[in-house]
Parts: sequence; C-alpha cells; structure tokens
Amino acid sequence: MSDVHDLIARRVAAHLPAGAVVNLGIGIPTRVADHVDPTCGIVIQSENGMLGVGPAPAPGEEDPTLVNAGKLPVTAAIGAAYFSSAQSFALIRGGHVDVSVLGILQVDERGRIANWSVPGRPILGVGGAMDLLAGARSVIVATTHLTKDGQPKIVPACTLPLTGDRPMSLVVTEHATFAVDGDGLVLTEVAPGSTLDWVRDHTAAAFREDVAARPEGAAR
Repeated sequence: MSDVHDLIARRVAAHLPAGAVVNLGIGIPTRVADHVDPTCGIVIQSENGMLGVGPAPAPGEEDPTLVNAGKLPVTAAIGAAYFSSAQSFALIRGGHVDVSVLGILQVDERGRIANWSVPGRPILGVGGAMDLLAGARSVIVATTHLTKDGQPKIVPACTLPLTGDRPMSLVVTEHATFAVDGDGLVLTEVAPGSTLDWVRDHTAAAFREDVAARPEGAAR
C-alpha cells in the first residue's frame, strides 16, 4: 500500500474518539490500526470475529491464524476476544460499533457512498458494508481524492450502485476533510501541503467552506 494511503489512514485515526469501538473496512481503512494511539482506549473490531485488533505485524512475524476481514495479517491487542462471524455481525447490527471506517469508489454531495460494485466486473457481493453503514453510530470515509486515472471521487451524484442511503459523518482524503450535515458537504480542513484552490479544482461535488474550522497554518 502506498505512502498516500498511509497518510490518509493517519489522518483518519486523528478523528477517532477515545474509547470507541471501531470497525475498519477493507483497503485503506485497514491501515488505520497502525496509527491508533494505544493509550486512548480505542478497540478495533473485525467482522470476521475479532475484537481487539492490533496493528499489522512486522515482516516475518505474521500469525496465519490472525487476519482481518480482508484476510490481511494483524496482531491482537491485550485482552482481544474471538467469536463467530454471526456474533460479530450482531455487534454491528445491534448498534455496538461506534465508528466504521469505509473505503469508497464514489461519494456524492449528500455524503452517500458507492463502494461495492463496478458494472461489468465480477463481484462476490456487498459483504458487510451495508450492515456497517446501517448499524455503526457514525461512518468515516477513507479515500484518495482522485481515481487512478485522475477523476474526482467526490461527485455530484454517484454513477455506481449506492451502498445505502445513509450519509457519512466525515470524508477524509490526502488533501482535505469534509464533514457531512443535512445540507451536504462542508470543507473543514485543507491538508498540510495542499491548497484550497487544488481542492476546489479537483472536487466535482458542490460543498460549502468552513474556513474558521481549518487548523491554523493549513494551506489556503
């Protein structure tokens, strides 16, 4: 995974509240575990049946019995618990996950996401994304700002199948952070090293700007 993906994961980790139970989706979100402060009491849940996921193991120290939902090797935090996938989804559907971090293919100007299907490509199905979208108390998007061919992922309307109708709470990219409220997207941060003009030029969806919320010293 690229340094840009690692940067996005680090930016997402800064938004996780202390003591939260957090589910990390496949792709960029899995890297968030590597940037969680171990002293803040965050507990990471994986829908394949683990509560207490730790960061990725060092090369050569992988345990083949410890993997996340994306089948990537993980470590276990002190006090980790293991259970069936059915029990894991009961946690999600019962509203016991505080934050879910999901990757996306597109997000629209209302904060709704498409993250599971590309027409013409074979897929296994939506997986746990719909359950997480419906059951988690809040949902954060972790994504690159642009596709591999340089097209905006933050669009006026999704052209790919929606995962659900529920809007996200935050959208975090390597260039910006957007909050989502009843009126749509609100730019709350321009990442260090980026500029407001770049974000305007590379975001297809309409958004409002909360300049007062941007950290002092961030690029305009």
